[in-house]
Amino acid sequence: MTTQSVSASFMLNTGEIVDMRTTCTDNQTNELLVSTDYAVSAVSIGTYAEGKAIAQIISPITAATGYVLYAYINRRGNIQSILPVGRAGVQWTPCNPMANLVFQAGDTIEVFCVAAANAGRYAAYSLITTSGTHAVFSGQAASGNVALTHVLSGAGIGGALTGQSIASHFFVSDEDSLITSGNGVYVLNDRGLPVGACSATNPANQQPIMNRMGGCTIGLNFVARLSCSA
Repeated sequence: MTTQSVSASFMLNTGEIVDMRTTCTDNQTNELLVSTDYAVSAVSIGTYAEGKAIAQIISPITAATGYVLYAYINRRGNIQSILPVGRAGVQWTPCNPMANLVFQAGDTIEVFCVAAANAGRYAAYSLITTSGTHAVFSGQAASGNVALTHVLSGAGIGGALTGQSIASHFFVSDEDSLITSGNGVYVLNDRGLPVGACSATNPANQQPIMNRMGGCTIGLNFVARLSCSA
């Protein structure tokens, strides 16, 4: 398996900068640890910053040669907050934290990176609902239709978020012109009709940014679908 350096930097509510850097294995989830460049040891964010909070995301979580598909703060096996992602050298703007969260011991930052453009044809849909639920749905593009599933539970968007409404979201894919589902991901209702949508961002070209367009209320049998022509 290939590896690459993944990094990020955060300003905490105490005014200190946390430098994060870890060599991660591609195509699987890895924990991003505090860098030993400015800390005594490489530890989890919950250990380093217990009782503190992210005030500003100075640099999103980026990969050195490929890009980060998705990232989130994990608390006791649940997604506590999604995090912005990208590719080193292409990121261009700091971000506000996506949740009001005070770190606890045991909190970790989990990341999924890919080696290079179109490696594995991975795609990920990160979203926040109006009730404050954070979720990530992913899959591998193929010719035709692919239903994205929750990265932890494996459930579809309908099973995972029934009755909740999407407030903001971003979709990461480098399928570019091969995408036929509205240049991004469609949320289909129980009749197979699109009722929500999010356009795709290719991290090789620009930093994915959260947006509030195209949200919808999720029903039980809804599907997050990526369609490609090849």
